[in-house]
Amino acid sequence: MKRSWLILLSLGLVMAFSASAFAVDVQFSGSYYAAGMYLDQVSLIKGNTPISKTVANMDNESTALYFQRLRLRTDFTVSPGLKLVTRFDALERIWGGARSNPTAGENVNGYYTNNNFPNAGTRAETENISFDWAYIEYAAPIGLFMVGYMNDGQTGTIFGDTYVPRGRIKYYYTAGPVTIIADITKVQDLSYSAVNNTATYTDADGDKYGIDGDYQWKDGKAGMKVSYYNYDQNRPALTPAGNPPAAGNYAQHYYSFNPYVIAKIGPVDIQAEVNYAVGQSKTYDSGIISKDVRLDNLTAFLDATATFGPIYFGGTFAYVSGDNPGTTDRQEGGTLNGGIEWNPCLIMFNYYDRTYWVGGLPGYSGTTNSGPMTNAWFGQLNAGVRPIVPLDIKAAVSYAMADQVPTGYASDKSYGWELDVTGTYKITNNLSYMLGVGYWWVGDYYRATGTETSAPLRDDFMVINKLTLTF
Repeated sequence: MKRSWLILLSLGLVMAFSASAFAVDVQFSGSYYAAGMYLDQVSLIKGNTPISKTVANMDNESTALYFQRLRLRTDFTVSPGLKLVTRFDALERIWGGARSNPTAGENVNGYYTNNNFPNAGTRAETENISFDWAYIEYAAPIGLFMVGYMNDGQTGTIFGDTYVPRGRIKYYYTAGPVTIIADITKVQDLSYSAVNNTATYTDADGDKYGIDGDYQWKDGKAGMKVSYYNYDQNRPALTPAGNPPAAGNYAQHYYSFNPYVIAKIGPVDIQAEVNYAVGQSKTYDSGIISKDVRLDNLTAFLDATATFGPIYFGGTFAYVSGDNPGTTDRQEGGTLNGGIEWNPCLIMFNYYDRTYWVGGLPGYSGTTNSGPMTNAWFGQLNAGVRPIVPLDIKAAVSYAMADQVPTGYASDKSYGWELDVTGTYKITNNLSYMLGVGYWWVGDYYRATGTETSAPLRDDFMVINKLTLTF
């Protein structure tokens, strides 16, 4: 018996001294916010005349709710230069509110077509817990490699950014002030699998390839990203029920060019970005629709802020081209937008604090205002003051108008004016409280056509307060 124990002990010691080390370091970071919001009108229509199922009898209806989100990132450092990065969102929901339908957006093959914009899971999953990231980061002698699920959709400035977790392979190489980034992204896969076992085709996927180069100096950086979109998920000649019909069988093959600059010149901080998408928006394989559609979509952004002691002021210009209804063989809008990360106002084009939690604000003839910004010219002037170190008070006035008026809409292009006043108090280094009030003078773009052009609209206002913890 003693001999057996001695043998077992010896084997244990050999294994202990020869085994590879487990993860030697675990780091946590993240954020939590709890917010309360009051929106005076959930419809822009004044009067009780039912216009559609979504806006009928919604005159003078307000909403008030509390909502929250916990986001936790964990870095497992296995060895110097090698780590596993994960992130999840949990309890992203309205306090005491109705839960989402777990199968919303699921087609007959079990594939979710309307995943949450900033999440890898569905909205219902995020209301409980949804893992967004899980990727390996390896700093090799020839550069940095990242493989797995991570954010996609971030380029240059915050304008145009829509962060969506996707399966990706990224490579970084830095030489002095120059950084080169190459990436491959799997946007959608419709191959035969255990959960998509009715597929009868291969290579009907959506893939994206990109290369980004930037040059950094002491007070800024400038760069450009070029991406190629090889979207064939709508291309199969034969599709099972629930997928796009034969008339919708098309391929999307196009490029995007995204030059940007972020710089500080004396007391002025400047950001600028241009996004241009060009190529084939729809290339049909079937004879049902023979006319292909060319993509020609442009966005532009310029933001400048001057700071003098506790006072700062600046302005923002943004443009997102709209689709011209008179050019059926060309698509000028609908592919590029202002991005869900860029929320210029409290009400207009606000995704995170208004559209995500309340939805779009409908007007007549199918018009609606939601985030992100599309089909718009946008301008804003703002000014702020920090009377004491932890307090920041800011006021902004914005005006927006449509670039194109879709067929069947009213002829006026004005989205309207909005005035926003916000105050943010930094309670501690990690805890801050924000209070904001916004008033939107709704423009005549949201009026109806024909005999309803005189139909009245309601202005809207919003009050929001948010407590945010970062760690």
